[in-house]
Amino acid sequence: MADQTVTDRPNVLVVLTDQQRWDSVGAYGCPMDLTPNLNGLAAEGVRFENAFTSQPVCGPARACLQSGQYATTNGAYRNVPAVDGEIALHDNDHTLAREFRHRGYDTGYVGKWHLARTQTDPVPEEKRTGYEFWRAADALEFTSRPYEGFVYDEDGDPVELTGYRVDALTDVARSFLRREREDPFFLFVSYLEPHQQNDMNSFVAPDGYAKRHADPHVPRDLRDRPGEWHSELPDYYGAIERIDECFGRLLDELESQGIADDTVVLFTSDHGCHFGAHHGEHKRTCHDSSIRVPAIAKFPDVSDARVVENPISLVDLPPTLLDAAGIDPPGAMEGDSVVPLARGNSGDWKESIYVQLISGAELGRAIRTERWTYAVSAPDVDGLREHESDAYVERYLYDLHTDPHQRINLAGRAAYRDVADELRAELLNRMDEVEGTRATICPSPYAE
Repeated sequence: MADQTVTDRPNVLVVLTDQQRWDSVGAYGCPMDLTPNLNGLAAEGVRFENAFTSQPVCGPARACLQSGQYATTNGAYRNVPAVDGEIALHDNDHTLAREFRHRGYDTGYVGKWHLARTQTDPVPEEKRTGYEFWRAADALEFTSRPYEGFVYDEDGDPVELTGYRVDALTDVARSFLRREREDPFFLFVSYLEPHQQNDMNSFVAPDGYAKRHADPHVPRDLRDRPGEWHSELPDYYGAIERIDECFGRLLDELESQGIADDTVVLFTSDHGCHFGAHHGEHKRTCHDSSIRVPAIAKFPDVSDARVVENPISLVDLPPTLLDAAGIDPPGAMEGDSVVPLARGNSGDWKESIYVQLISGAELGRAIRTERWTYAVSAPDVDGLREHESDAYVERYLYDLHTDPHQRINLAGRAAYRDVADELRAELLNRMDEVEGTRATICPSPYAE
């Protein structure tokens, strides 16, 4: 095999899970010992304590990760096709894969895509945003089940998946890592798990794994709440345990090839999950259980382990990966590199995270600060038909210092009017900054 020591141009490995809560990882406080490999990465690398999705829906979150843009900018702002046309990731010259490819990187993608709207048909090359090696399906949950199915290769031919789906995709990713190459690689591995299998409407752990968690730890935000968490947590945790084992196999592959020290590694998820605890939703709300995600990274030129408290967003991760590889992020990307944070330089980093909420559940916007969650919605606008509104109403206000599990909605309470006004002004500024719109936000109708 050719020498792959490329410290001046490090390899880049991204592992993305689907619908994984941040607090399912031991490094974030989970007491269940599900993630020893992730815990090890956090102990040696950088753990971002406050990482959030920019849209808690599968397709839009992935679009943000491939483009470094908010969903309303990149065009993929909801999962389903629009009423009057297609909602897919806009093709442009500055996607993450194209930026790496332009710099001579060997680019590869494995797993769930969810950005081309081809559903169970192959994704054509022009909708792969620059990935050369391709073992993926647009709607992986419909081309496969937990123990059977297929993805497509770059020629559009099906490639059978053998064994548990996480294992099978890991084997494909390892085959990419073993390819002989003269140039560094950028590999993006996108697991479907721990997301539920759609056509079964259930989470599915590997055989025997759910039994290990028959009496699972129940996060505080779910206790005494409605939803299906009591029956779904054992399989959910079992899938996460297997993901961590497979993540360990990828790290072992890097070690066995002698390139671990020359590889940027990032692990994160597209959004969280609250199992129907809020309005019957598993996600698609402003609550931390929906928008907060794990984000753990290792950078070859950052030797000290660090926990970063500053809030970061998924849109910050594409420019981060480019920056870590010595590539200037393009101006089209709306996020900011977190590499300075990883090196201990917080500078004038932003104090809030902006979240777009666009789905059949609602049309809304939110900001999350260190202390507050503030969200608004357009109650008379169908989020399946529209992606923005010129008028919103306050819907949620949570004080995370006194109510970290977001059980007491303070929206409309007179004692918090000054706080709500400050957050309202900040949210309007973020909406203007990101979307170029100046909407109105009315006070909560439930004011005292």
